[in-house]
Amino acid sequence: MESVNIKKLAQILNLSISAVSKALRDSHDISKETKEKVIALATELNYQPNPYASSLRKHKSKTIAVIIPEIANNYFTLAINGIESIAQEKNYHVLIYLTHEDYKKEIALTKYLHGGRVDGVLISVSSTTTDYTHLQQLEKNGLPIVFFDRVCEDFNTVKVTTDDYESSYLATKHLIDQGCKRPAHLGMSKNISIGNKRMKGFVQAVTDHGLAMEDSLIINCVNDTIQDYALIKSLLLEQKPDGIFAAVEQYALGAYEVCRELKLGIPEEVKIICFSNLKTASLLNPSLTTITQPAFEIGKEAASVLFKALEKKHYQLKDENIVIKSVLVPRDSTKLF
Repeated sequence: MESVNIKKLAQILNLSISAVSKALRDSHDISKETKEKVIALATELNYQPNPYASSLRKHKSKTIAVIIPEIANNYFTLAINGIESIAQEKNYHVLIYLTHEDYKKEIALTKYLHGGRVDGVLISVSSTTTDYTHLQQLEKNGLPIVFFDRVCEDFNTVKVTTDDYESSYLATKHLIDQGCKRPAHLGMSKNISIGNKRMKGFVQAVTDHGLAMEDSLIINCVNDTIQDYALIKSLLLEQKPDGIFAAVEQYALGAYEVCRELKLGIPEEVKIICFSNLKTASLLNPSLTTITQPAFEIGKEAASVLFKALEKKHYQLKDENIVIKSVLVPRDSTKLF
């Protein structure tokens, strides 16, 4: 069956293409009688509007890019759901790009986005990103950029995060309140803003509570399962901390595995807390105490801000930090004995 377009409707009704288009959009320029004729014929012939043609006329792709370092982390899955919830309301498509924590791949992806492929970018940078020239070039070419979770502090745009420093301080204080005298920190790359904030929150809490700050109790994990397992095992064997605060959930899960191998009791010998959005945290043995991030809300807020820039003419994204608080959820892994 031949597809029906606006031109075909116009021919059958002996109207101009412009008049049919306006009638379908319920324009006040068109009489009620004409609108009814156009809509009746469109319904009869099962006319379907072409969103791509409309986008081309308006010089818009009706697509946004979301650049993230990984998909296995439950946080990013929830954040994408938040982004999608807003994009669907706006009739926009979402393209997901993975950098796999690779700075060079991040550069290559941003080069691909030049030339009108997308209307805006939401990004959480990779752990190996130290220079942001590639993103600045995108911005110079007119693409609005909003950071979420992992951000560039010096970039003049909106950044949507959680209260990393405060939550890390609270997590460390929780370990100390539960009896830990030598808590350790399993940290992220020093290149990542949130990694630095979480480490600083840990250090400040240890210092404020009169404990000795030992550099050997701060481990910078490398985001490699085998290497991180070895680092955590070495920490527990040689330094013997009585508590672990993990900056991300995969490090906490690694600590669980190491404790099982070394036959260390959780929480009797080692208490564990981490940033995590794991739905199964309560089902682990023992159940895992978490700093639960508002990942869905962060994604939703980041998308909402981006669409303000896309929908309003001459709208300038401000240099602004939007912080949505996380929540400490105590469970058995930090239980006091």
